[in-house]
Amino acid sequence: MAEALRGIHLHVEKGEIVALIGRNGAGKTTLLKAITGLVKARQGDIHYNGERLNDKPAHAIMRLGIGHVPQGRQVFGDQTVEENLILGAYTRIKQQPKQVKEWLEREYTRFPRLKERAKQQAGTLSGGEQQMLALSRALMSDPEFLVLDEPSMGLSPLYVKLILDTVTQLRQEGKTILLVEQLAMAALSIADRGYVLSSGTVEMTGKAEELLHDEKVVQTYLGA
Repeated sequence: MAEALRGIHLHVEKGEIVALIGRNGAGKTTLLKAITGLVKARQGDIHYNGERLNDKPAHAIMRLGIGHVPQGRQVFGDQTVEENLILGAYTRIKQQPKQVKEWLEREYTRFPRLKERAKQQAGTLSGGEQQMLALSRALMSDPEFLVLDEPSMGLSPLYVKLILDTVTQLRQEGKTILLVEQLAMAALSIADRGYVLSSGTVEMTGKAEELLHDEKVVQTYLGA
């Protein structure tokens, strides 16, 4: 089995947006999957609020307050928009049915287009609408910590702005966010700090503003 990550040391403080940038194959998606329990780390420790996550299944990690928006959106295409959203709250709906209804209305307020499409099959939505749905589905578990994997992938500039503006708003609402993004300049422009991954290791780290002006980062990752 190939080793995707090695010697990674990364931390995210409460209330931060931390951007994770790097070329394709650098290990960014694998790192997010390790945090959310979708792949198992063979070595090292992953902690959230002092609790070790390594041996916990994905649904238990979700219950701890971690939400995951996967690469490629991965909505349930044969389910309606509303059914997708309710599925996002499956760990909460039995214990907190009233809150789940409130969270559903909150997401319809956040993205009115989803309310308009509530009874429409998710597979018939545009790419931008599916990304809104994927983000709102993750928020339906009311997470404190949100990991986002390439939320701008395949979107028009209008939808890219909408999604990144929403990420900024979520930070203002008190969410903590780890953002993987190929649009490195856009990610660093809204982040507090950043990490640059290369071949499964952390190559650079620093304040987002400093990375935006670092000559190596600019030449390698920002298209200059």
